[in-house]
Amino acid sequence: MSRHYWLVKSEPDAFSWDEQVANDIEPWTGVRNHQAKKNLATMKKGDLAFFYHSNVGREIVGVVEVVKEAYPDPSAESGSWVCVDVKAVGPMPRPVTLAEIKASSELEDLALVRQSRLSVVPVSEEHWDILCGMGGWPV
Repeated sequence: MSRHYWLVKSEPDAFSWDEQVANDIEPWTGVRNHQAKKNLATMKKGDLAFFYHSNVGREIVGVVEVVKEAYPDPSAESGSWVCVDVKAVGPMPRPVTLAEIKASSELEDLALVRQSRLSVVPVSEEHWDILCGMGGWPV
């Protein structure tokens, strides 16, 4: 089984890393963009994702693991929106800021930089390793 990597964004005033940790396992609901929905639907149990604080902070603050694959989003009033359940794995030893990411030429193709509006984006294994190194997360 090959593992895939992702980055999921949340505004900390709406749902923060501290809340993820307190809840341990949490459904990743509220995604209302079709490309982000496709990304959620592609996620597999065991995949890892960076937890990114958007708007306030703009930094990778933790790592979560997908523990339940895509199912209908209970927060959706209509449509075929999906969510996945994620479990807190641990905090990033040193948060990695958007400014640091943009300053790295090795990360210029990262979807976070190229498709900044998407709330769920894939991360290549190469980019995952670079970001883990920047934040002190063991690879």
